[in-house]
Amino acid sequence: MFDDRLEGNFKKVLDACYKVHKVLGPGLLENAYEVCLAHELHNMGLSVKTQVSLPLIYEGVKLDAGYKIDILVEESIIIELKVVEELSPVHLAQILTYLKLSGIRLGLLANFNVKLMKHGLKRVVL
Repeated sequence: MFDDRLEGNFKKVLDACYKVHKVLGPGLLENAYEVCLAHELHNMGLSVKTQVSLPLIYEGVKLDAGYKIDILVEESIIIELKVVEELSPVHLAQILTYLKLSGIRLGLLANFNVKLMKHGLKRVVL
């Protein structure tokens, strides 16, 4: 579905999530996971931006509606971080909205408040 480079970068994102979760465990604030994950991805040689403003285009006008992408990797993968009891449909709707507004097709919903990280990851494709 996606090219090998994008899939390779997505695997690096997953590996970084697992590593950060292994080191920190569950129970911290979202910001702690964000800075550590961004640091880990940067160390893997990936281009990383955090808290990227995402404007809403309404009737041809760019409006700041307060949307922020938690982590943008290589301008091609959106990571939406959560620290919640469990992921809900509203979390999926949020990342789908970010994908639509940005024109990016691949995202990861990552909930770090889990015992095993594999239970907190959801690949999202537009």
